[in-house]
Amino acid sequence: MSVLVEEVVSKSEPPAAKYTAKDFQSDQDVRWCPGCGDYSILAQVQRIMPELNVKRENTVFVSGIGCSSRFPYYMDTYGFHSIHGRATAIASGLKLARPELSVWVVTGDGDGLSIGGNHMIHLIRRNIDINVMMFNNQIYGLTKGQYSPTSEFGKVTKSTPMGSIDYPFNPASLALGASGTFVARTMDRDPKHLQQIIKRAAEHKGTSFVEIYQNCNVFNDGAFFTLTEKESRDENVLYLEHGKPLVFGKEKDKGIRLDGFTPTVVSLKDGKYSVNDLIIHDENNSTLAFILANMTYNHALPRPVGIFLSIERPTYESQMTRQIQVAIEKRGKGDLEKLLGSGDTWTIQ
Repeated sequence: MSVLVEEVVSKSEPPAAKYTAKDFQSDQDVRWCPGCGDYSILAQVQRIMPELNVKRENTVFVSGIGCSSRFPYYMDTYGFHSIHGRATAIASGLKLARPELSVWVVTGDGDGLSIGGNHMIHLIRRNIDINVMMFNNQIYGLTKGQYSPTSEFGKVTKSTPMGSIDYPFNPASLALGASGTFVARTMDRDPKHLQQIIKRAAEHKGTSFVEIYQNCNVFNDGAFFTLTEKESRDENVLYLEHGKPLVFGKEKDKGIRLDGFTPTVVSLKDGKYSVNDLIIHDENNSTLAFILANMTYNHALPRPVGIFLSIERPTYESQMTRQIQVAIEKRGKGDLEKLLGSGDTWTIQ
């Protein structure tokens, strides 16, 4: 029998004055390549921050190493530019020490899923109240174009001149497999959708994992153009909306239904199927979330974007705080000097 521990950590006090996007723009020159998708992500985050009612001094951005990891410099909040793959570990320690803070991790597909992969899965399974934004451009950009953990099979790069023989990670499936409580996907070239997902992630109590498709116009230009460009987007993207049927296409004339547990595309034109035959998206259904996430690399199906899963589970820090409180109630606050001097001691001469 599982016992749900009530949340004991409250959100930050709302700011005294109303912020604007400009309040979150630092005085640092933004140094990404012209045309990089990171510019759009930065702009949308800065636009959403005033709506979160969290003081700037209670907001922290933590990054690792990579193009995405310049992010803390450009936010007029507290921040850490940490070491390769360790942003999640540093952010975890910060959140546990200062649970009242709003903590964000900015990482890339290389930083977060290669050297930092182990830290990532443990952050997600612990459900620490941290927001993770993982910029996925399917390439190592900062180190000049090597294949990454999300590069497609057969990808020709400087480090795989004959084509990659690695099969790519599916970040959404990975996060779900790590028992994620909030797993979503959005795109740099869809600003409104990006803003909606970032806001939902911030509102979630627990680890929120957001994969953001981000174009690297220098080393992997156009990797997501079939999903982001007006001419092809409607036929290739499936927007997930809670409580609504899975419909897509320029004329909204296609849908997704289940054949057993296998999603299939059906036409809504010929009268054989209607919206009543389609899957109704449910953000609270983890089984459905896995099915939708596994559509990612199936070229016969549209690519799902939106919130795959959003469920509630006690956070790690709330349970840790509760244990500390119980221990204090039973044994008192404790004395560090007394503890260090207790038990067997030796005098070294």
